[in-house]
Amino acid sequence: MTATIAYLGPKGTYTEKAAATFGERLGTDYTLVPHVSFPDIFDSVSSGACEYGVVGMENSIEGPVTVTLDTFASRTGFTILGEQILDINHCLVAHPDAVLSEITTVASHRQGIAQCRDYLRRNFPDAKQITTSSTAEAARMVMMNKSLAGIANAGAASLYGAKVIEEGIQDHDADQTSFALIARADHPAVFTGTNYKTSLALFLKANQAGALMSILSEFAFANINLTKIQSRPTKEALGTYMFFIDVEGSVEDEAMRIALECLKLKLREVRILGSYPIS
Repeated sequence: MTATIAYLGPKGTYTEKAAATFGERLGTDYTLVPHVSFPDIFDSVSSGACEYGVVGMENSIEGPVTVTLDTFASRTGFTILGEQILDINHCLVAHPDAVLSEITTVASHRQGIAQCRDYLRRNFPDAKQITTSSTAEAARMVMMNKSLAGIANAGAASLYGAKVIEEGIQDHDADQTSFALIARADHPAVFTGTNYKTSLALFLKANQAGALMSILSEFAFANINLTKIQSRPTKEALGTYMFFIDVEGSVEDEAMRIALECLKLKLREVRILGSYPIS
């Protein structure tokens, strides 16, 4: 049977590259299906139109991909099956006949623009910046406008016929993005390994003093190491927050099981987003 994997399109995005890598790791035939946004990918997985989806989780420069976290916070019925980390190499791309001095606008996904903020300030201080659905979409758009430059990868530029003006324009060399392979919550595990990560969404009963310390103490007592903690507004009222936490270990571990059971007594909801092997 052929696996269907939803990714952020069009062709040539970093998400497509991550999706292809996941497809190879699955060890089966697969078909990549482009979508226009990360929420659309969640919709496709939820409806069963695609068995899997690939969504961006976090960038080493700009931090979490908030639209992904907010979708996990507002919706249930999904599980993270695996993680893939990609090196990011942004390029300034343009129409083959474009003249650099005549560039008036720079387009890219909001993450692409944010990751090249210093470069744009130095080289295009007066250029208008517009956001696109993906970096590959920016590479496609420059072919229709010689005064438009895009931030995309070299592969996307080649795919759409654009020229690469400059490579490696991201503000930091160690630019990486982590992507998650998601599926419906009842999907069986697809990868195995010896080291595991568990991703959680934690919702407070009330915004009160010591709430975060109360959460962290359970992991400390269980000797479980936290690798990430991120607060996000609940969107229920100003000043109310929930937490995304990544910890080392599997939900099958006894220490993890006890820690999660204790947290369930303290919190409004403990949502396990996934427990999956990492390299």
